[in-house]
Amino acid sequence: MTTDTNAAVRQDQYRLAVILGSVREGRFVTTVGNWFVRQAERRDEVKLDVIDLVQPDEGGRGFAERIGAADAVVIVTPEYNHSFPGPLKTAIDSIRTEWFAKPVGFVSYGGRAGGLRSVEHLRGVLAEQHAVTLRDVVSFHDAWEDFGPDGEHVREDEVAQAATVLLDQLAWWALALRRAREETPYPAAG
Repeated sequence: MTTDTNAAVRQDQYRLAVILGSVREGRFVTTVGNWFVRQAERRDEVKLDVIDLVQPDEGGRGFAERIGAADAVVIVTPEYNHSFPGPLKTAIDSIRTEWFAKPVGFVSYGGRAGGLRSVEHLRGVLAEQHAVTLRDVVSFHDAWEDFGPDGEHVREDEVAQAATVLLDQLAWWALALRRAREETPYPAAG
């Protein structure tokens, strides 16, 4: 699901780009990502743009334009080899100013660690891009066992609460930082 990232939003709304951060064949990121998108769609203040790294350019809009138009970003990432996927690193590194002073949240999944090691590596990378990462994360431990055939999580209340916290914090940061960027350009150095 995507929205027109150029469409106007109300003062109490924000544009949220959700990046599906895996391109592997047979990937599970769409199950986890679609679950999170359903959580975000329940909120009136969110205007979604889902960016699938398999096809990051949609409708003639490139990755840079889509991230640049967003007020906030959520990265849905698996943990591969104690870190995040290489194509996600390539996408993040392909742009720079579009990340400046943007809040970034995480939805991670994996085995016992729930993808949290990938999130820790992403925090350092995004700090270098002058993005603001949120502390609270939605994390799915042993994710493959916890989703039913309908794509819903078997312990829905537990993870839905984590998604609510993340979306509440994203809304605050997205609106505050958008206002700040509009008033004063972000002073990033080299």
